Amino acid sequence: MISGRNIIAIASNWNFDPTSKHHIMKILSQQNRVLWVNYHGSRRPQVTGQDFRSIVAKLRQFTRGPEQVSENLTVLTPLVIPFPGSRVVRAINRRLMVRQIRAVLARFPRQPVQLWSFAPDVDYLVGEFDEELDLYYCVDEFSAFSTYDRETILQLERTLIRKCDLVITTARPLQDSKAVLHPNTHLVLHGVSYDHFASATEDYTAVPDNVKNISAPIFGYFGMIQDWFDQPLLVELARRHPDWSFVLLGKAEVSVEAFRSLPNVHLLGQVPFASLPGYCKAFDVGLIPFVINPLTIHVNPIKLREYLAAGLPVVSTDLPEVRAYQPYVRIGRSVDEFERACMAALQERTLLHRRRRQESVRCETWEGKVEQLSRLVVATLEGNDSIDPPEIMGRDLADSQPTLSVQDR
Repeated sequence: MISGRNIIAIASNWNFDPTSKHHIMKILSQQNRVLWVNYHGSRRPQVTGQDFRSIVAKLRQFTRGPEQVSENLTVLTPLVIPFPGSRVVRAINRRLMVRQIRAVLARFPRQPVQLWSFAPDVDYLVGEFDEELDLYYCVDEFSAFSTYDRETILQLERTLIRKCDLVITTARPLQDSKAVLHPNTHLVLHGVSYDHFASATEDYTAVPDNVKNISAPIFGYFGMIQDWFDQPLLVELARRHPDWSFVLLGKAEVSVEAFRSLPNVHLLGQVPFASLPGYCKAFDVGLIPFVINPLTIHVNPIKLREYLAAGLPVVSTDLPEVRAYQPYVRIGRSVDEFERACMAALQERTLLHRRRRQESVRCETWEGKVEQLSRLVVATLEGNDSIDPPEIMGRDLADSQPTLSVQDR
């Protein structure tokens, strides 16, 4: 792993549920100083109660100043104006962010600086901190988010990619689209906190109280409930199978009224990351019911590996990155197919099936992914971009099915 660096991570809110950026920066902070920047300027706020509450929360974070969350990891919530399409606003944001980031960096040890951006629209930060390396870590097709201005984000992302030394993508469709913009673009699939989720199969892991009395079989989901979540699919399944229970964990950022009249759909809200193995222990099947659209075909859902590490059968809609994990997952391309896949998954809860699913992701740890990223960083610093793709990606693309010794939203 790279060490002795000051790493600036331009990312989403540190207090959000853990994503790839959280896992990666926690590991990197073991041997580097990390400045996590809660960046919130990629989209223009809407006139909604949710956005108003978000603005208030951000202002509170800003007034608290930099927060030390661990020995080597500092979180900064900068004051920025969220209007990415305005050149004037971007110029103001550049001055604001550079000044605030430099103030925190001044407290860090004097060592090489790297800028890792998980946001697509901060090209104006490249070169402002005498960095030895600028890296764009692309986990989504940001232009496809319904709350973003597509053309603005595409233009700003292209500019950022051209300025960076290294581009990392986390799904093959993302790799295909970004590689044409930068020669040093690589695919590093998501990892998994394997030991954490594998504890779902251990006797010492307790099932949380709020799911103990829900009748089996339980089809579970954890993650955000957004416009990419296929509510009509689950509503239809719940109506067809009143004897099945559907447990949904996560923050709902869209209306979920369609579920309110269904007694076998249980909306339990956000739960701590630490408690997820207990919920997985209660689940019979893990679901990834995403709408298929330009956003989701570029997604590599972290929950896929988390379900598998917990030993769960998985049923998903037809996401490209999920397909590669057959036969350990089942795909449904319509309501009827999804229903049949759920029925089949219920027959695959044997000890042998569980162990095979766990083995399929045992080697895909976040620690391993950070080592792959570190090799790419070192190669870029040394001017060597020719690294064996299977080593970096962790799996041979020619093999469409994972072996037993073998990746958020």
